[in-house]
Amino acid sequence: MSSEEFEKLHEIYKSLYDELNLMPERVLKCHGEEKKRLVRTFDERHGEAEEVLQGMEKELIGAPSSYRNGMTTKLRMYRRDLGKLQREIKSSDLGHGFQARAMEGGANYGVYSAQNQHSTHLQSQRALLLQGHEHLNNATESIERSQRIAAETDQIGTDIIEELGEQREQLDRTRDRLVNTGENLSRSRKILRAMSRRLMTNKLLLSVIIIMELAILGAVIYLKFFR
Repeated sequence: MSSEEFEKLHEIYKSLYDELNLMPERVLKCHGEEKKRLVRTFDERHGEAEEVLQGMEKELIGAPSSYRNGMTTKLRMYRRDLGKLQREIKSSDLGHGFQARAMEGGANYGVYSAQNQHSTHLQSQRALLLQGHEHLNNATESIERSQRIAAETDQIGTDIIEELGEQREQLDRTRDRLVNTGENLSRSRKILRAMSRRLMTNKLLLSVIIIMELAILGAVIYLKFFR
């Protein structure tokens, strides 16, 4: 629950209720089209007040039970007051009912012009509160968008780090294969050098044998034909 949001809605409701509370007496003093216009205005403001109360109920959903119970009772009282005003507007003896309530309360709101000025002031306050409420909603949406972007950016960064880790593992495996290949080449060179040495040795031995055989053959020919 946002306590600031709830308080703003509460201020809007009080502004609407103050305006609605003046209308029964104004309706008594009007006739014809002016009276119809005031009744339509009352219905519009009454609907707005109901919507504000619904918004306050939604804000109370996540509130602590001790605070929620007290405010729920207060909201029921607000609805009862709205119903009472609505009944007074629609009652056939509206004038008598409202005059009695005004005398008991000791309230006298003056002439119609003063009431109209006060109503205009209340409407101005309500407009300012609605505008503040709209700005607060826009700021909340902007913060939520920023949080979503931050979460997406964090996820992208995590994916990049994981991908870099996989690439590092691949590079390590490639390096290990290259090291093994280098070791194999070194062993192959050693084997080739050893084979080359044995080949040279075999060639030398073969040459010596050939020379010895030629010498023996020469000695045999000399002994047979020249002696």
